[in-house]
Amino acid sequence: MEYRKGELPPYSAVATPDWRRRWSVRRSRSVKFLALACLVFIVYAQWRQIEHRPMHSLVSQLSTEKLNEDLRVCSKLRSKPQDPIGLGRERNARYVTGQKPTLIKNATVWVGEPVEGTSAEDARVGKGFSWINADVLLEYGLIKEVRRGIDASSLASDTLIWDAKGRQLTTGIIDMHSHTGVDSLPGLVGNDDTNEMGSNITPYVRSIDGLNIFDHQIQVIKSGGVTTSLVLPGSSNNIGGEAFVIKHAVGKPDGRNETSIADLLADPDRNWRYIKMACGENSKRTYGLPGEHGPTSRLGESWEFRHAFEQAAKLLQAQDDWCNLAESVGVEQMNSYLPQELQWETLVAVLRGQVHVNTHCYTVPDLEAFVDHSNEFKFPVRAFHHAHQTFLIPEVLKRAYGSSPPASALFADNMWYKAEAYIGSEYAGKVLYENGLTPIYVSDNPVLNAQHVVFEAAKAFGYGLPYHAALAAVTTAPAERLGLGQRLGKVKPGFDADIVVWDSDPLSVGAAPAQVWIDGAAQFDDPVELKKPFTSPDSLPEVLAVTDDAVAASDVVFTGVSNSFLSPEFRPGSHGRNSTVAISHGRITCVGVCEEELEMASKSGSKIISLQNGYLIRPFTVFGSLLGLNAIDAESDTDNGGSPDIFSRGIDGLAFETKKLHYAVKYGVTRAISAPKYSSQGTHQGTSVGFRTAAKHALEEGAIFADDVAVHYTLDLSAKRGGTSISNAVNSLRHKLLEAVAADPNANTTAADPYTEAAFLAKVVDGSLPLVVTVHSADAIASLLEVKKTIEKAIASSRGSGGISLVIIGGAESFLVAEELAAANVGVVLSPLLSYRNGWDQRRALTGAPLTNGTAIDKLIAAGVHVAIGIEEDWLVRDVGLLAGIAYKNSQGKLSEKDALDLVSDNVYEILGLDGSDDAREFVVFEGSPLEIGARIRAVGGGVGDKITVFV
Repeated sequence: MEYRKGELPPYSAVATPDWRRRWSVRRSRSVKFLALACLVFIVYAQWRQIEHRPMHSLVSQLSTEKLNEDLRVCSKLRSKPQDPIGLGRERNARYVTGQKPTLIKNATVWVGEPVEGTSAEDARVGKGFSWINADVLLEYGLIKEVRRGIDASSLASDTLIWDAKGRQLTTGIIDMHSHTGVDSLPGLVGNDDTNEMGSNITPYVRSIDGLNIFDHQIQVIKSGGVTTSLVLPGSSNNIGGEAFVIKHAVGKPDGRNETSIADLLADPDRNWRYIKMACGENSKRTYGLPGEHGPTSRLGESWEFRHAFEQAAKLLQAQDDWCNLAESVGVEQMNSYLPQELQWETLVAVLRGQVHVNTHCYTVPDLEAFVDHSNEFKFPVRAFHHAHQTFLIPEVLKRAYGSSPPASALFADNMWYKAEAYIGSEYAGKVLYENGLTPIYVSDNPVLNAQHVVFEAAKAFGYGLPYHAALAAVTTAPAERLGLGQRLGKVKPGFDADIVVWDSDPLSVGAAPAQVWIDGAAQFDDPVELKKPFTSPDSLPEVLAVTDDAVAASDVVFTGVSNSFLSPEFRPGSHGRNSTVAISHGRITCVGVCEEELEMASKSGSKIISLQNGYLIRPFTVFGSLLGLNAIDAESDTDNGGSPDIFSRGIDGLAFETKKLHYAVKYGVTRAISAPKYSSQGTHQGTSVGFRTAAKHALEEGAIFADDVAVHYTLDLSAKRGGTSISNAVNSLRHKLLEAVAADPNANTTAADPYTEAAFLAKVVDGSLPLVVTVHSADAIASLLEVKKTIEKAIASSRGSGGISLVIIGGAESFLVAEELAAANVGVVLSPLLSYRNGWDQRRALTGAPLTNGTAIDKLIAAGVHVAIGIEEDWLVRDVGLLAGIAYKNSQGKLSEKDALDLVSDNVYEILGLDGSDDAREFVVFEGSPLEIGARIRAVGGGVGDKITVFV
């Protein structure tokens, strides 16, 4: 029967049976059954044959030796490291044979732990901690004894005796976040091995493979008392690679018997391993390319982490399966080797708990996501680094996988440099500690100079972290987080003989080592020791309670003012050590006894605030920063911008009421002088504007105190950008100035546009505006002095008399031509105050005691150069008084308190030829010296409006 295509056959087509077809079907089925039976028999026979064949015939191609080696690896894979012991060792594994014992006599010792019997609760609040008088014996690279009255005559005859003279002794400082050696200084392309940028996920690279042991910064860092650093890969990658803990002793000059990277390792047995990971902006900025590869977002970054851990988890499971089977049936029965992949080996070790994880994370979403990753893949996080927002989410940190929540490795007050650093607090360490968490202070060298990482802890103490916790934050806490807490971080028998004797309290401004020992070997043959007054501490120092609540007030009276550094009319008379300061309608009306003002305040209910050791000073003035022209350093939308091809006026780009300016006022910086940048922060081109940081906008009365302060150019390394050269930049500046001299001074050349570059240069050559050049190199400064001579000669030739006012800002190497600068009457604004040779044009900078006798500021002042202090990064607005304090403390009596304060106020105006700030509405009231850690600002008169800011 036929039917059309697509139709079902009618029922009749299949209903009638056909015996021939039925027989065919039956026969086909029988054949299939027979074939299937034969196949089953063959498979069975083969299986029986395999079962009885000796296994070794299958693995005959595998090496028994390699299989046994793999089996031994299994036990290593399953082992979890323990913190290496300290007490009980006869000698340090790093001990160099022949190193003589050392007895340090008459020291004031910080042991690093409370006295025995102190409860954990009491220890947390500082009970049981104290400075003790003791001698310390160092032998075989270990601390052997810590007690009073160790008899030198009972020791080996070759024992070296070192008299501490009562000075304070601590364990070596530990920096838990450094790139020393991989990001060598001065920074050169050929020496930069911070990040492996061939891929985003690089757990397989190791910082040790790029560590430059001849990086001079290793020695500079040690000169700040840092004996141990965790050297991390950079933060461009989500997973950046392995890190290593080193000690800062290199080769025979430092007491070692060889010069090698391996010899730097703090734990030669390598009990623990370390890895660097990073969340947030860096990876998506570096690797994200939409449509091609990611991550382009934090969402993508989380996938990158999870995918990497997934690969590691698969390898871990495969290894465990292999090990279990090999142990069960014997390696001779194995038909494969132990699964191993170098690419994922480190991450597998992370999941096995053999690697301490250190993760760069700033923001709440980054932190919380990484906490989730730790729980999903079951690995602990040793510390979050930078960790700006950890203080906001202590409970989230406590949810991280493991028995101990992550520590927070922080800067004390460095923030605002990118979006993820915009939210942060100088009180973060205090808040974290009060929530039972662990703050640690780090340098991220060369972001901060690790030579001064102890200063980060000192500032944290000033912001309210208890003294014992602040000192622990750079000693015992990082030691514990590195898994080396039984060997490093305390001055106890059995610990490594890493010791620092300080010239002053280590948590005070300007503290520097008198000597440093690493593994019992003194590190400086002839250390420079600054002469500072020393008083043995009777108890732990304390700072005043934080006064962070600000209120606006018109009338207020302060009593207990001991020192005033305003103009003579506002200096106290015979009652100077206990004076009163009265403020009415935002102006100072009386300094002295002020009985009438006190009586009126009592009757009217105005605030009367009693101070202990009050200071009345001029406000700080910041010169050379981007205050008012930038809100977040790395975000172009928040920045005025700048280019080598543009000459512009700072006043035209001012933006008020930013977080930076609010903090400036809060910390006593009421005036700033800012110029447009040439290419990046710390470079300048155009005219600078003088403005008050408390103003709401540029049109507010008193907001601008100088429209155009100076004409700025840049001659640091950035001047070579765009295919030019330093010599061309110098020649171009000379040419512009000579053209300005050649122009007719009587012609009204500025009538059409008085704001052109030529118009401002005309003011430079007629002496009405200073020329400020950003430059560090002594050679470039020498060229500028020659330019100045040439221009002044041309002025004398064409106009009969006159000259130009030249100012240097930067000045890292200016001390090398200090006498020439003084002779030419050229002022210097040091920015930064303490260079650490981070650029080639700063390579000869002085880094201070114990390596050098003084720094640039000491040499310049001694030569008679007019000097001020600037800030090269805006976050330093909090530290302006402390920078002046460093100069004061390290001047060995050559600077008075007023001299130091003038470095950040009056001297700026003198150098630039401006009128100073004698306005009765501009002042700062401190409780405690503004030059010391822990002083509190109690009032700021910002110079605008009729109210002041009072902190209560």
